[in-house]
Amino acid sequence: MDGEDSSRTAGALAPSLRDVYRARRAVAGVVRRTPLVESRALSAAAGGAVHLKLENLQVTGAFKARGAANALASLDAAARGRGVIAVSTGNHGRAVATAARRLGVNAVVCVSERVPEDKVAALRATGCELLVAGDSQDEAEVRARELVEERGLTLVHPFDDARVIAGQGTIGLEIIEDLPDVGTVIVPLSGGGLIAGVALALTAADRGIRVVGVSMEAGAAMARSLSAGRPVPTPEEPTLADSLQGGIGEHNRHTFAMVRELVDEVVLVDEEAIAQAMRFAFEHEKQVLEGAAAVGIAALLRRRVRPGSGASVVVCSGGNIATERFLRVIGEAPPYLGEEAD
Repeated sequence: MDGEDSSRTAGALAPSLRDVYRARRAVAGVVRRTPLVESRALSAAAGGAVHLKLENLQVTGAFKARGAANALASLDAAARGRGVIAVSTGNHGRAVATAARRLGVNAVVCVSERVPEDKVAALRATGCELLVAGDSQDEAEVRARELVEERGLTLVHPFDDARVIAGQGTIGLEIIEDLPDVGTVIVPLSGGGLIAGVALALTAADRGIRVVGVSMEAGAAMARSLSAGRPVPTPEEPTLADSLQGGIGEHNRHTFAMVRELVDEVVLVDEEAIAQAMRFAFEHEKQVLEGAAAVGIAALLRRRVRPGSGASVVVCSGGNIATERFLRVIGEAPPYLGEEAD
């Protein structure tokens, strides 16, 4: 993408703390300042004070609204006129399409054939142009980049975009303001946009704050890439945490380096642990969490992460899950993935 017009190259420069503060101003009044609540049940189970950052209560039902709103707010008139395109497992595309509709910008969203039908239906409801392309998020991204060239659209990347990362970083600002004594923050980890932004904000306040990323065992692309020392292709596998699926990109510009530098630890949890965490959140906190949003709770319940000094915060990233699948999970009726598990 070297030599491309800057209006079509999203977030070329690495984000800074200043960018996170700019993002907070840009998204004010568009996204919610979500609650940070103490979970007594999880605190007792984990052996230390634990709070939940409830991004499942965010507009569009997930944290992605922050990054999308910031990215679209930064577009110039020419880019808005041409339109935008997103690649998504569901939540990012919904956030981009919603922000685009608010601004009167045409939006195209590319998804793979693996995206659950409930998330596809939610995307269609936004009025975006929806394209299903390929068997993985990486294949859908190939088609999206072709459309950037063919139609002059601006790609709003789901994670490897400085403006998106800065938008997600506003979560970190809210955590440190609402809980100054925070010691550990546990964040779902996929492509790294969420944890990179949160870690940027938190470690700028205090490098002693521990940041832990959690992924599912099935197809954890960032975890495998960190182990390899470089971005590596990772096949997608059926998982309750479908929002965490997808690779990090062979030519990753921001998130791989930021996660390697700013994140203290990465752990993996299995499918039964994720299901247990979803049930725990519903039974004890009356919160509906999708699988990806429950991985931090799973890590605490299975003692993959232990609270350190100071309070711990779990970022509950979203609540967009089909009712049928959610009821199957909380009803303890495996396989939780239905026919997808066959």
